[in-house]
Amino acid sequence: MKKIILLCTLLMAITTMTMAKNRKVKVITPYGTMVIRLCDQTPKHRDNFLKLSRKHFYDSTLFHRVIKKFMIQGGDPDSKRAKPGAPLGEGDVGYTIPPEFQLDLFHRKGALAAARDDNPTKSSSGCQFYIVQGKVFNDEELDKLEKTRLGGRKIPVDQREIYKTEGGSPHLDQNYTVFGQVIKGMEVIDKIAAVKTDSLNRPLENVPMKIRVIKKWLFF
Repeated sequence: MKKIILLCTLLMAITTMTMAKNRKVKVITPYGTMVIRLCDQTPKHRDNFLKLSRKHFYDSTLFHRVIKKFMIQGGDPDSKRAKPGAPLGEGDVGYTIPPEFQLDLFHRKGALAAARDDNPTKSSSGCQFYIVQGKVFNDEELDKLEKTRLGGRKIPVDQREIYKTEGGSPHLDQNYTVFGQVIKGMEVIDKIAAVKTDSLNRPLENVPMKIRVIKKWLFF
């Protein structure tokens, strides 16, 4: 009997760990749906995002900060009932997440990353995030970034090629935690990034979202 209980406990633990990995979410907007794969190398950010998404925390929140050729930002709980033109970006959930920088997770187009304020530990907001649009760079521009914004840090060759072909925002690398990647619906980023905005980069017409965790069947 003890062996059966031990085996069941072990199976439950394995199932829990397996179900937490390779997770995907859908970000549903008026401009279409994006599918995002969350990164297992950033478990704190991954698990927090899954937790909030399962609670429907993001439902009716807005993409409140949109900068073309840079990124689209959302997740501020204050945006749910914000009046037109009201400044946004200060809402939170009362906690932050320690940074989880990974050398192979970078700000290519479609990267999902955690927003943060200018804190010395570079801890992430517990809820606000952004999705990179960025732009395509050439070698001269990347060389200049390495000497200035990146403080002499060299961009890896494979990442450099992606910045030259797909584009992104390399000046953010290793300063903001990347914890996911858009794998479907990349055109939605471009559509949202193209909307008209006010002086605070807030869209003149609200761009609401809802996020759903894509169900995962064990062993598939």
